Amino acid sequence: MKSLFLWMSGLLFLSLTGAQDLKHFPEHFVVAKKNDANPVTLSCRTNIEGDVTWKFQLEDVDIEENIQQNGLNLSVSAVDMPMLGKYSCWRGEEMLSSTYLLLEAEESDYLSCRAKSYDCNFSCVWIDKRQTAVRLGLGRECSEGGKTCDWVSSDQKDGRFQFELNHSLSPYTEESTQLEVTVEAIVELSVLRKTKRFYLRDIIEPDSPSIVRCQEGKEDLNVTIDAPSNWSTPLSYFSLEHQIEYVLKDDGKTGRSSSVLIPKRISKLRVRSRDAVVLSAWSQWTAWKNVITGKDKLCKCKNKAKICCSELPSEYLENCKNRKGRKKGKKSAKKTLKYNA
Repeated sequence: MKSLFLWMSGLLFLSLTGAQDLKHFPEHFVVAKKNDANPVTLSCRTNIEGDVTWKFQLEDVDIEENIQQNGLNLSVSAVDMPMLGKYSCWRGEEMLSSTYLLLEAEESDYLSCRAKSYDCNFSCVWIDKRQTAVRLGLGRECSEGGKTCDWVSSDQKDGRFQFELNHSLSPYTEESTQLEVTVEAIVELSVLRKTKRFYLRDIIEPDSPSIVRCQEGKEDLNVTIDAPSNWSTPLSYFSLEHQIEYVLKDDGKTGRSSSVLIPKRISKLRVRSRDAVVLSAWSQWTAWKNVITGKDKLCKCKNKAKICCSELPSEYLENCKNRKGRKKGKKSAKKTLKYNA
């Protein structure tokens, strides 16, 4: 009868709390495989000798074939959904310790990592709205389930968990050691655990570069591109390859160039970059920039964020202001003449 009550109370507990019960990792938990005949052990953490009583959801555990008490500890086999939840050991009215029994979830891969440079940090994103708690650990201690793993947690935002991790690899030596990232995720009362191994070079994706200027030559346009501000230095060692995409004025066709020299008659351009040595993933494209060429139009080159043009000397810009002032003066004089007439 007690066994039936245990199962019924477990089902009721799951239906009432569901995923909301575990929004963070409990301090102590044990993960079991579904319907596995091999038992898992729940330990009663106490140094005081004497008999203890085990409870599940504050009701006494019924000792039966698949639930056995061995001294202070509880062995559970053939674990299924109704048996999941919080177990606690008691001596009289005092709770000595508690442990969550959770189920091993089916393996899935929602983890992606990216490094913006060869500096000592990189970011990872876990995308799955079902999970209520996710944490990441770096290194073998975490991948082997060690107790001293330094876990990094994150709050969910729009179904995404964002993590920042630090590593100790030197950017100036040949990379021979893979990074090991272990993720643990809770969905309802199940735990997913997965380890990904990769080289830092495999996750390099620079931020977008900056388009500085478009210097007009006799035949070509020379585009000056700056590396993203957070890219590793010196640039002579951490070189970047740039790619320019442009739109031709004459026919509106799109072209691409790996050279900074591009056709002169273009209407707009944008740029992206990648590591030139390991041929990393490309950065995101910059926003499109309109291109202004021809001396008569250079006075329009004011908004450098949206327009790419030649570097203008300060006296040229001063002339542009004077010309604008003269035009305003002429318009004002015409209005005055018209009014007097």
